[in-house]
Amino acid sequence: MKKHTKSGDKAALKARRKSRIRKKVSGTAERPRLSVFRSARHVYAQVIDDISGSTLVAASSFERDAKTASSNVVACAEIGKVLAQRCIEKKITMVVFDKNGNKYHGRIKALADGAREGGLAF
Repeated sequence: MKKHTKSGDKAALKARRKSRIRKKVSGTAERPRLSVFRSARHVYAQVIDDISGSTLVAASSFERDAKTASSNVVACAEIGKVLAQRCIEKKITMVVFDKNGNKYHGRIKALADGAREGGLAF
């Protein structure tokens, strides 16, 4: 039996949250957008320049050199640190955070905290 939510299914509600966020958050060359995608098994993070439409830096739990194959909170903190290190190598120190419609807790928060520890400012 399908559970009904207030105004649609979970995917539709997440899409609405995402569109609200993306109206306000946009990445530039000086301050690109750090976008996080969370699937059931993995977490992917990209630093994107929305003006040129290009991905500058990316990191994920799916990479071969990832220390852990899972995407738990500890692994997400490591992904954030790796992403920050790659950004600093490309002389990117400030980003704007795009949680992509997800709640700011758990794996998303761990990735953001790891990126801050690595040296990114947002």
